[in-house]
Amino acid sequence: MVSPSPIVTISVSGRPFDETLAFFLDELGFRLDRISPADNPTLAVLSRGGVNLCLDPGITSSPTTLRIESGAAPTITAPNGVKVEFVDPPMETVVVPNLVPELVISLASDESNWIIGRAGMRYRDLIPSRLGGRFIASHIEVCDGGPVPDLVHHHAIRFQMIFCHRGWVDVVYEDQGKPFRLEAGDCVLQPPHIRHRVLESSAGAQVVEIGCPADHDTFFDYGLDLPTNTVDRDRDFGGQAFVRHQAALVSWGPSIHPGFEVQHTEIEQATKGLASVRVLRSSGETTTTPTRHDGKLWFLFVLEGSARFAVEGPTNAASLTIGDSVAVPAGVTWGLHDASPSLRLLEVVVP
Repeated sequence: MVSPSPIVTISVSGRPFDETLAFFLDELGFRLDRISPADNPTLAVLSRGGVNLCLDPGITSSPTTLRIESGAAPTITAPNGVKVEFVDPPMETVVVPNLVPELVISLASDESNWIIGRAGMRYRDLIPSRLGGRFIASHIEVCDGGPVPDLVHHHAIRFQMIFCHRGWVDVVYEDQGKPFRLEAGDCVLQPPHIRHRVLESSAGAQVVEIGCPADHDTFFDYGLDLPTNTVDRDRDFGGQAFVRHQAALVSWGPSIHPGFEVQHTEIEQATKGLASVRVLRSSGETTTTPTRHDGKLWFLFVLEGSARFAVEGPTNAASLTIGDSVAVPAGVTWGLHDASPSLRLLEVVVP
């Protein structure tokens, strides 16, 4: 049997009683739920928008501040001393900070890059500067497998993708049918405000998560159960569609990078060109043709194998292996040398 949710009440001074009661009822629109004693009231319980307020005769001062989402008035003070601030409701507009470009190389072997985060998971910030707050890239490892203590939630974001690097993760998404398993090599595009929940994972599962902007709000939805009864795989979420890329079902083809084959996802189409995500694998060449871009982000994550990442020629190179990543700013010429036959790369491009 599920216990009823407890009622939380904020107690404030009830003095002066008549003036304070009239202020909250008449000026702020609170509802009167309880009052006592009947003949000469000194205590009242009021409510508005999920807030329960007790005017308590035993409290003599009230430094409490209440914030009400309404742009109707400036801060006012009730007769009992409670300050009431009127604030604008949260805006749905996602603020994307200006890009601060930087060449970032992150090595998985550097243990100082890893921290223990939520629910005992290991986190590695692949772009510590966040490129001015424009992008966040995280390498996440689930140390212990089993059920994940997650809630139905959604994000106010412009772009967000999850790529499964190791193991598996069970997830469920709004209007996308039954829960499904992300295997290694699979990825999803999480469009703005799609409700979702992580259910379970294998021990040692690893994912790469990339989002824009770096700082964004997460909202919890306690009124929605997943999976939903409806299935609408073409539903529009903030101008984007949900994408589930299953690597085992997608063939390989020629790449714009000589020496590589490519496996495309449908993220470029689903975001209307906002971002593209693909996997590259070596086709036998050990050196790639130097390349550069003029976009916002060019991100590489080593899934398998190894190579030397070189900027402006092979003499200025860094050795990369599994789990290492590179964020390349616009205008920088780079290439790969001594690539192993098993080299596979996750490539995320934001033009």
